[in-house]
Amino acid sequence: MLRKHRSTYSFAQCTQRSNFLTSLTFIAQMALPPPDPQFVLRGTSAAVHTLHFNCGGQEPDVPILFSGSENGFIHVWNLKTHRVDTALDGHGRRSVYCVETMGSKDRLLSQGRDQRICLWDLAEGRTSVTDSVFTENVGFCRCSLLKVAQGRWLMAMAAKALEEVQVLELPSKTSVCTLKPEVGAKLGMPMCLNLWQLSGGSQPLLLAGYEDGSVVLWNLSMGKALSQLVCHPEPVMSLDFDSEKAKGISGSSEKVLSIWSLNEQQNLQVCRTHELVNPGISDITIRPDKKILATAGWDHRIRIFGWKKMKPLAVLDFHTATVHCVSFSDHKNPKERLLAAGSKDHRISVWSIYTQT
Repeated sequence: MLRKHRSTYSFAQCTQRSNFLTSLTFIAQMALPPPDPQFVLRGTSAAVHTLHFNCGGQEPDVPILFSGSENGFIHVWNLKTHRVDTALDGHGRRSVYCVETMGSKDRLLSQGRDQRICLWDLAEGRTSVTDSVFTENVGFCRCSLLKVAQGRWLMAMAAKALEEVQVLELPSKTSVCTLKPEVGAKLGMPMCLNLWQLSGGSQPLLLAGYEDGSVVLWNLSMGKALSQLVCHPEPVMSLDFDSEKAKGISGSSEKVLSIWSLNEQQNLQVCRTHELVNPGISDITIRPDKKILATAGWDHRIRIFGWKKMKPLAVLDFHTATVHCVSFSDHKNPKERLLAAGSKDHRISVWSIYTQT
């Protein structure tokens, strides 16, 4: 009996010791402080709604960062001095919620709540709008750009009619098509758009997230929907798509990310979902190398995931209000890649995130 008792007691000791070590490891992990931003940009004087990197500057190792703010200004940031080089005012002090460069750092497109999409030529210090498109849309759906040839771009934007998407060719502003849901579809307003095409010059396609929680794949040449998938019970706030893996991700006001794929028959299907701690996703972006992705949260946090398996990698807790947008630089050197996040707290945090997995 004594031996049995000693044996049992020894096992219990081992179990307690194992649990204790596990607890210590957990506590140690929890005690690690969150990483800090590499630097913080201040001076927008308003909530930051959109960000865009361009790595084609005179100094290749120092990308340019464009930001669009609620007060209608577009700021061109010098990431060497951490200051604004240029402030552009072309949207009548109405909120700017989309900024993209068209190849060169000097060719800029911006979209604002004044229902205008503006084209800029910033070469030789110019700061005026060269052309614009009146969208007649009162929503906040960001337009999407796709380069289809040298000097030619397609632009998809929410149209005047509630459920429609219009596609134009730039710079000519020629209408390519208007995408209309079938009668009775009741998708609601388009909330986010993503133009894409496979390498090799295949026909451009459009992924659109709608107010009813659906993601729809459109064929532009046919002007019709190829596939529709209900991904969320709430409006789709943001989506991004990896054309190499034929896999995408979307977020909503709920606390679930939806990961979905496109099969060879061009049918959308849900792969999996990932539940978050808190609800509300403003923006999602996959890094250009397709290794990781970032989300902008209503809970003030930026979350980093491995794209292959949606493994949580980091929670960046710096901002004191909703994070509206996230953007990765496309620097060729992985160690030089940056992540920028813009917030309602008027600040832009810039992070150095390097991972090969």
